[in-house]
Amino acid sequence: MGISEHVLSPGETLAALAEGACVLDTRSPSEFEVGHLPGATSFPLFSDEERARVGTLYKQVGKQAAVDEGLALVGPKMRDLVTRARAMFEAQSTRRPLVVHCWRGGMRSESVDWLLRTAGMPVHRCEGGYKACQAYMRHVLGRQRAYVVLGGMTGTAKTEVLRALGQQGARVIDLEDMAKHFGSAFGNLERHPQPTTEQFANDLACALMRLDSEGDGPIWLENESRQIGKVYLPEMFFKRLREAPVLEIERTEDDRINHLLAMYGEAPTAALKAAFLRIRDKLGGQHAQAAVAHLEAGDLAEAARIALVYYDKTYRHGLNQRVLSQTIDGRGMNPQDTATRCAMALETWNPWT
Repeated sequence: MGISEHVLSPGETLAALAEGACVLDTRSPSEFEVGHLPGATSFPLFSDEERARVGTLYKQVGKQAAVDEGLALVGPKMRDLVTRARAMFEAQSTRRPLVVHCWRGGMRSESVDWLLRTAGMPVHRCEGGYKACQAYMRHVLGRQRAYVVLGGMTGTAKTEVLRALGQQGARVIDLEDMAKHFGSAFGNLERHPQPTTEQFANDLACALMRLDSEGDGPIWLENESRQIGKVYLPEMFFKRLREAPVLEIERTEDDRINHLLAMYGEAPTAALKAAFLRIRDKLGGQHAQAAVAHLEAGDLAEAARIALVYYDKTYRHGLNQRVLSQTIDGRGMNPQDTATRCAMALETWNPWT
């Protein structure tokens, strides 16, 4: 189990986290905000300002001066750190050792490890820290799996079909839910905060690890571009998706417009106008102006029809780059029945044999 009995490898750390262990991230708050292990707790040894001060001393004066300053900063905090850690340890329904890590498994996590052990708590420390866990998760993201991509033009209710597949027992990953964005100019009209690209990759890796632990079988995902809002898909993972077979849902234009009306019918007109303006250059000024005029007249259906021209062209270009694809006739069908048809089609097709 690593270099000593209470040191965990990155894989063991992530497994402990999945099993419900309390993982304490001793990095600064800003480091944690950029990206952290899903489910970990921010447990900073230094504030952002204190970390900067210690780092400057290390570079300009030397290690000993930095260590001395660090000790001076941590001394008054020791009791509060122990009190907080003990409360988390005792709150566990099953009392597992606490797990601590910092950036590279160095002095910050070693110091907290020593402090909590001195206070009588069982503690594991992650060897290599967050940096080593990130390397491990990159390997997870690039692993070959039996992915199957659910495709279809804008408005074909792919997300609803994906969720129906999950309700029917299929293994699914909802990338748009993870990214907090529907993946288009209209995908986040309320401007909900998105995770950082780094945090999204961490969340995705851990979701895939959970599915891997449940056994084999296809993993269903929705067809996505390289970018979902402000979040970028990890490169190796995106490459795997581009190589995966696609089940292409086909619906009538009226089906698609009705679905878009159900999604956006209550959205503020100003937010919809702003979305059309974001794609003005690609849609064409005349088309964008016509769409805005329809919105102002309360005719959302005609505005949606204009948007589909742009999104269909973009989608067809991406689909033409796919090697393996089949069409699923979902015209007039609800998401649950479409999901059933997709699952049956995949069993017949079985593109991995």
